[in-house]
Amino acid sequence: MSSESLELERIGELVRAAVNAADLAAFTGLLAPDVRWGQGESSDADCRSRSEVVDWWSRGREAGVRATITEVMAGAGTLLVGLRVTGTPDAERDGGETQRWQVLSVKSGQIVDIRGFDDRRAAALRAGTTGGSTKVRLPRTPR
Repeated sequence: MSSESLELERIGELVRAAVNAADLAAFTGLLAPDVRWGQGESSDADCRSRSEVVDWWSRGREAGVRATITEVMAGAGTLLVGLRVTGTPDAERDGGETQRWQVLSVKSGQIVDIRGFDDRRAAALRAGTTGGSTKVRLPRTPR
């Protein structure tokens, strides 16, 4: 396994641990100062810095939004992250929880870009995880 793959797996485990524990400080430490966060293939970003991402996450937590990571797959410089989300209008419409995916681009050991997707296939294409990718083993989370 290449050193890049090992680094992505390590970061994937750190992301999983931080998100599943709702550990904002740990998650913050994984973000590049100029990290961008936006939707899908759009070149626009809703957040354009670490502080904006942290503020966005904090506001969601305060509003009752919760996320549990269901999968992490390493691509070429990316992580495909599957999330089970509760506390959002979409989750309520879907019976209390919904699935979402994020593609995290990693450079020099930090997350530099986060893209959100409603569709796993679109996220996997963006992450480059179609074939030959490594799935990070995660413990099953009780519902």
